[in-house]
Amino acid sequence: MSDAGSGGMRTYDVLVIGSANADLTVRVDRRPGAGETVHGTDLVESAGGKGANQAAAAARLGARTALLARVGDDAYGELLLAAQREAGTEVRHVLVEGGARTGTALIVVGPDGDNSIVVSPGANDRLTPDDVTSARETVAASAVLSLQLEVPPATVRAAVAVARETGTRVVLNPSPTPDRLDPELLAAADPLVVNEHEARQLSGLTDGTPAEWARALRDRGARSVVVTLGGDGALALDHADAKPVTVPGTPVKAVDTTGAGDAFTGALAVRLAAGTPLAAAARFAVRVGAASVTKAGAQPSYPTLAELPPAPGLSA
Repeated sequence: MSDAGSGGMRTYDVLVIGSANADLTVRVDRRPGAGETVHGTDLVESAGGKGANQAAAAARLGARTALLARVGDDAYGELLLAAQREAGTEVRHVLVEGGARTGTALIVVGPDGDNSIVVSPGANDRLTPDDVTSARETVAASAVLSLQLEVPPATVRAAVAVARETGTRVVLNPSPTPDRLDPELLAAADPLVVNEHEARQLSGLTDGTPAEWARALRDRGARSVVVTLGGDGALALDHADAKPVTVPGTPVKAVDTTGAGDAFTGALAVRLAAGTPLAAAARFAVRVGAASVTKAGAQPSYPTLAELPPAPGLSA
């Protein structure tokens, strides 16, 4: 077990508080324009949601992982719980709400593997600050808390407050991206995990480089920053005295990029929980993210340690 920041022992390596959605995916030869109808493949139903994805990714890599989320007592809720159990996630903290509809994501995947997604939050919108404060002992028992923004903002703020009290490290993936990130959330992020679009938007810089966006975000209050660069890898910027470190991408043939960012974030949290330095943790996460795009779907594509591609080189 990992040592707790408060001097005790941690039960979990990674606790994820966030969303759980059923992914309804269809593949198309090309995306439709406005007012246009195109034919697609048969609809595929699978487990998703940024929170549930990150938990599944961490658990499949062998980390002691728990998920705090809210689902409905419907067929999609059962689908999500079964997928987490299969991945190895502790699901006793997942709240099942009678009469509620489980969150749903409608995903269109193009021939290049890129996707467009519309999310109907359902039960995710009912995950409350009280749910989080009631789970204080679980947060305290976790080395790393992974957060996203697919549940109500007040719930995320409550999670940050509990993590601060318990000495639990916070990994924050601010997606969907707000126009302005709450300074309290930014100050808790260690690291803030953003893609290029999110980094540019939240940094306030209309142009520039990933390194410049990362510095701007750290200057605005983030403890550390990781910018994901898709197939080009990632950039890691640690605490104030550190320089940006570029992690090259791992060449793979992309089949479906759905959930790749969540695979990256879950893997990053796993290595940070083990005490791995940020740049080395990002290097590992790049490999996990690359492996995830070689198969269809989000959680069904997440690799075990044995399924990872070789590690790329590391350069400053």
